[in-house]
Amino acid sequence: MKKSIYSLTKDQLTEWLLERGQKKFRAEQVWNWLYVKRVQSFEEMNNVNKECLQLLSEHFVMQTLKESVKQESADGTIKFLFQLEDGNLIETVLMRFHYGLSVCVTTQVGCNIGCSFCASGLLKKSRDLDGGEIVGQIMKVQEHLDAQGKGERVSHIVVMGIGEPFDNYTNLMNFLNVVNDQKGLSIGARHITVSTSGLAKKIREFADEQTQVNLAVSLHAPNDELRSNIMIINKAFPIEKLMDSVDYYLEKTNRRITFEYILLRDVNDHVEEAKQLADLLENKRHLSYVNLIPYNPVDEHGQYQRSTPEAIDAFFQTLKKRGINCGVRTEQGTDIDAACGQLRSKQIKKEKVAN
Repeated sequence: MKKSIYSLTKDQLTEWLLERGQKKFRAEQVWNWLYVKRVQSFEEMNNVNKECLQLLSEHFVMQTLKESVKQESADGTIKFLFQLEDGNLIETVLMRFHYGLSVCVTTQVGCNIGCSFCASGLLKKSRDLDGGEIVGQIMKVQEHLDAQGKGERVSHIVVMGIGEPFDNYTNLMNFLNVVNDQKGLSIGARHITVSTSGLAKKIREFADEQTQVNLAVSLHAPNDELRSNIMIINKAFPIEKLMDSVDYYLEKTNRRITFEYILLRDVNDHVEEAKQLADLLENKRHLSYVNLIPYNPVDEHGQYQRSTPEAIDAFFQTLKKRGINCGVRTEQGTDIDAACGQLRSKQIKKEKVAN
């Protein structure tokens, strides 16, 4: 099975072509055709010599994703279900904000982190996505935008789809390298956010990369007992160990971290938990932002419900009074399968019933 040309960074593409007797400028030409002109086939690269095009077509394909389902929301959110070459399904979401168009990408087929409230983890991880499959999601969404003829482009990326990005670290970093390249898609590092459930060692490694990419940590509880109940990962990386890695990241980068906190009714949404969260972040308030997320109910996790508006507001106000920067996430795509992993899970169920 040929892999996608999108899996190569520019340096890797240059090295690959040089090893096969091609001139260095060929890599620049090919890169421009891929990410600026965004052609759909190697044959369209009409200023690249035949020998080079033949080499590329013998070893690579361009796109390995096929659109399986597309759901469009009244607010402009579009959820794509893409099929990979091996038949697996992944989700990608396009969201419209006042600051631009943001795409949420997936990094793994399924997820092993096992958060008890999450639709992504309903189906266990079967494999990592390679870099080309992650980049391919951006290219498919951009292809959709190009077809609309409005001159719109993907301006922001959140790596928050199915899977744990830091559990697929090498492919994640290659992806970031590709989409950030100034002579390609040119999506600014500060317009990209990577979310982790708290792999402490990888947070330190990411800090050492010294990128300008934003980091978000899925916290969801302010104490070990509660966090371990809803997030199995906390048993491997308890809050003290997680916060040590966060402190290392802040010291190394001096960049703000976002803490994601899904509010679950009568589980983690009391004023008491808000106070504990404020205590936890007290010494890093200046570089912390708490993103409070109203829960999207999932059929398979019926034990969890969305917090009441009153509870959400009380939690928010408690943090504000303690000087913690925070906000309540604006909801997108509530009239389609809003929860991450929900569309994929439903589609797989449909296929099982049909077969």
